[in-house]
Parts: sequence; structure tokens; C-alpha cells
Amino acid sequence: MGMALIAMRTKRNLLAIFAVATFVGAVAFPITSDVIGQTYDAKERAYIGNSSMDTNNHIGNSLIHLVSTEASATTVDDEEDDDLGETGGDILEAENDTEQVETEGENEYTTSFRAEDCTFASTGTNPFFILEPNYQLVLAGGETGESAEVTITVLNETREVNGTETRVLEERETIDGELVEISRNFFAICEETNSVFYFGEEVDDYQNGNIISHEGAWLAGQDANRAGVIMPGTILLGARYYQEIAPSVALDRAEIMDMGEVIQTPAGDFMDTLITRETNPFEPNVAELKYYAAGIGLIQEEDLKLEQYGFIE
Repeated sequence: MGMALIAMRTKRNLLAIFAVATFVGAVAFPITSDVIGQTYDAKERAYIGNSSMDTNNHIGNSLIHLVSTEASATTVDDEEDDDLGETGGDILEAENDTEQVETEGENEYTTSFRAEDCTFASTGTNPFFILEPNYQLVLAGGETGESAEVTITVLNETREVNGTETRVLEERETIDGELVEISRNFFAICEETNSVFYFGEEVDDYQNGNIISHEGAWLAGQDANRAGVIMPGTILLGARYYQEIAPSVALDRAEIMDMGEVIQTPAGDFMDTLITRETNPFEPNVAELKYYAAGIGLIQEEDLKLEQYGFIE
């Protein structure tokens, strides 16, 4: 009987403790829906406060969205559209041809950009990419013992590629004053997203003043080739995307690495900047850093730095 009494008292004590704990828990911890609502509101306020920034570009104020990669565009791993069914296999096959061991997440580069939803313009301005006729950039530098110069000019010329009117951008490269390459690149801006699409290029490689090859040339619409994105309209830190989608010819891709670093060049110091890392599955051990400034465009490519920029006559 003594044991029964002790058990009865213990039971009453436990019930009392449980009741108190329940009351304290109800006060200290709201129900799940309230917690979710409060968390959502906090995230929403943080998003509104940090999702955009003023680029103060020299052509006009543009809005850049700086958001988490949780909201990134479709990637190969997330979703594949119908077109990818035709070209995705070729891309993977091309990557496998390198006979290199790919790291985990290697295919997480965006290949679907919903180009079919775009209204394309051959003239316009992305904060980090200017597509206005007669705009020019001159970068110079080079390794020890050689002097290289790249002149990038937006021509007053258009070219229809795969049914889209594109703007022609010429790149002229010299080493020690000798012409080594001229490429004519074809771009258009999606008016809905402000992304700059890359529709291909014509390439002339020179040696001793003579054209010796056209390596790397491709056009969207030929074979399995499709337009990539050279510069997104929405900046996603950590985002990865294909710039060229030309299986077995050109598969350049980029990853957005950083923003806001101060970059010093002969043309000036720039604070409102963007840094990308470019790779190619054909050369898996090669990577190239490029630096862009808002309202200017490309300001550094490896050891080549901006010396002049602006509109020419």
C-alpha cells in the first residue's frame, strides 16, 4: 500500500509538471503556422531591403537584382526543356570526350534561358554590357616579353542569325603589333529580362598577315547550336550559365564569383564591379577571370586591362 501511495503521488506530481510545461510552451513558442508566418515576413523584409542596387552607370541608371541562388534559373540538374533533349546529350558527350574526371555538380550550368519568351533588340544596354553602335573598349597588357592589345567595337551593323536581328561586335587582337585574330560576334538583348544573348561568331585567325583558320566559329540555328547568355540581366552570385551552346565547337560557360571589388586599371579605378570565372569542358584545367564595371563593360581579362573606353566617331 505504501508503494501504491507513492506511485499515486508521483503520478499527480508528473501531471502537474506536464500542465505547467504545456502552459509555458504555449506562451514561449507560438504554433507552427505563426512561426512560419513570422519567418516568411522576416525573409520578405530582408529580400526587399537587399534585392537591388543602383549601378550609377554612365549611360543611365539601371536596376540590378542581387538575390540568392535559391531563385536561380533552370539548371541541367533541376529541369530540362524539350530542346535540351536534343542538345543536352551532345553537350554531355562533348564533355566526356575530354576524358577527364568531372567534379560533382559539373553539369549545374544553365542551358535553358526561355529565349522563346524574349523580344530581342539589337541595340540596348545591360549594366555590364553595352550594345550601342560605336561604343569601344581598348584593353592592353600581356605576359613578360610581349605586348597584347584587344580592341572591342560595337559596329553600326546588324546580322540576322536564326531569325533574330543581332548586333555585330568586332574584337581585334594584336600581339606585339601583329594582327592575330578578328572575330565578329553576334548579340541581342532580351527586352523582358535585359539579358544579353550570344548568337555566335565568325572567326579569322591570322599569321603573317594571312588568314590561317576559323577555329571556334559557330552560329545559333546551325546543327544543334543554340544561343547562350553572355551577361544575365539579373545578377545571381554563384550562378552558372552557358555562354555558348555549340556542341563539339564552343561550350564556353561562366560563373559569377563576386561583386563590388575595387579594380584598378590605366583607365581608372572602378568600384561597381562584377567578376566572372569562365571555363570550357574542352579544356577542363583552364579557367579565366573577367572583370566588368557597371556602365563601362569589360575592364580586365586576365592580364589585359582597360586603357580606353567610350564612343568613337
